[in-house]
Amino acid sequence: MIFSMMNNGEYADPVQKAKDMGYPQRSGPDVVIVGAGPVGLSLARLLGLRGHQILILERWAEPYPLPRAVHFDDEIGRVLQSMGLADQVRAISAAVPDHYEWRNAAGEPLLRIDWSGTGPCGWPTASFFSQPQLEELLATAATAMPNVTLRRGADVVGIEDRGEDVAVTFHAERQPETVNTRYVVGCDGANSFVREQMDVTVHDLGFYFDWLIVDTVPLDDVDWSPQNWQLCDPARPTTLVSGGPGRRRWEFMRLPGETREELNTAERAWQLLEPWGRTPENTELERHAVYTFAARWAEQWNRGRLLLAGDAAHLMPPFAGQGMCSGLRDAANLSWKLDRVLRGISDAALLDSYTSERSVHLQHAIAMSVELGRVICVLDDQQAAERDARMIAGEADPARVLPVSVLPVLGAGVTAESVDVPRLRGTLAPQFRVRCRGKDAPFDEAAGYGAVLLVLGGGTPAVDPGAADPDGLRILTVAADGDPDLDDSTGGWTRWLESHGVTAVLIRPDRYIFGAAAVPEAIPALIDQYHNRIHSTVGHTPAPWSPSAATAM
Repeated sequence: MIFSMMNNGEYADPVQKAKDMGYPQRSGPDVVIVGAGPVGLSLARLLGLRGHQILILERWAEPYPLPRAVHFDDEIGRVLQSMGLADQVRAISAAVPDHYEWRNAAGEPLLRIDWSGTGPCGWPTASFFSQPQLEELLATAATAMPNVTLRRGADVVGIEDRGEDVAVTFHAERQPETVNTRYVVGCDGANSFVREQMDVTVHDLGFYFDWLIVDTVPLDDVDWSPQNWQLCDPARPTTLVSGGPGRRRWEFMRLPGETREELNTAERAWQLLEPWGRTPENTELERHAVYTFAARWAEQWNRGRLLLAGDAAHLMPPFAGQGMCSGLRDAANLSWKLDRVLRGISDAALLDSYTSERSVHLQHAIAMSVELGRVICVLDDQQAAERDARMIAGEADPARVLPVSVLPVLGAGVTAESVDVPRLRGTLAPQFRVRCRGKDAPFDEAAGYGAVLLVLGGGTPAVDPGAADPDGLRILTVAADGDPDLDDSTGGWTRWLESHGVTAVLIRPDRYIFGAAAVPEAIPALIDQYHNRIHSTVGHTPAPWSPSAATAM
């Protein structure tokens, strides 16, 4: 059976849906989310769509009106799509039409990455946006549901994990209030109060550079080509990127001898913009701020009934554009697991896999960001010349000039332990368009929410998905002919499955791959493993990580 959401991704009444599905009903919120940034709002939306009562507490009375994050990739477009917000997100973002380029001081290309076109997840490879617009969209979508409440001006000052529940104390309009909840998720940024209460160790790679971020609104009509590029000039490394539709961002590295205070002024921002032809006559200066780029992450993202996500759990330099992206991956990973625990169909130990899976995956993004930064943040002329010569000799080919790094894969957790196609385990499944009931749609929308066993071929396999999972692991066939559940109209799924030598792939609710089967006879064992993993204790210790995870240049 294929389950489909409404066109906007919401159930008609999430609260009624919760009652119909047997969710526990309580007077207090199931989850308190601390922080109303993109990660907190996304998590609220994802859990709200599953019918849970969510309270978001945000310390600031008004949304921050100025830009911060500006980029998301095709996977994050897919996560936003899962919230029923595809059309709204496309309306406030712009896909990159060309490549991302690095140049040296002489203007010679050192690196060129094609950011045009569509990525494996069915969204543009790279999109740019303005964070205030995205936050407004997410806040509106989350609070449109009757089971999600957002309270601004609510400063959390106390958290007591009492074993059976959590008491959260906050000040609202200078008056203390306390609410009891089942879980608390800290999405409260780099200086997280929730993380402080968890008393967890934070790993710090000691990678620190100060950069002045300057956000502008050009008032003239300029063709920015390439739209996004990096000037690798030891005199002043500089980044030029889109800030979303109608906006441009410059980032200037702080040089030795400069103080943060003298760099972070409007006058200095205009001086640095002048060589780029930007003046008060043709440009509006929207914001300037000095940021310290850092690389660190919490050792544990869940402890008792407290959890972390986004910047509260990790920070990384922006050179790979994966800061906010990583936070939304946290929300996608955590939401389906927390949903099961809240419903009582999986043990709380399932949440241990959130730390073990995401921490390892996240460290790939941090390692790549740090290595890119080490290439960009070169101030020594001789070192820059050696770097330039090596990258020019590599013909600006990313495969030849960038640090070698393994494919990002989830750490130990809810993935198959014994399968005949291990290379797919813990990787992200693609999203190809299919036809379902005569309608063309992205795979995720056609398949609906939940875990899916996708089988190549026109006939339904003679296997029972099992009654152990109340969600009902759905078995769907996909083929270009015959009578499949999903018509592979583009041939994408057929080519992908055949290229990997598999007949079936089991895809989790967050669209990461649990495991795959090379032959039909292996499918029953794959299903049994899934049910065993989802209902058993799945806590794992994350694998140790060191900078050697990414090969130095």
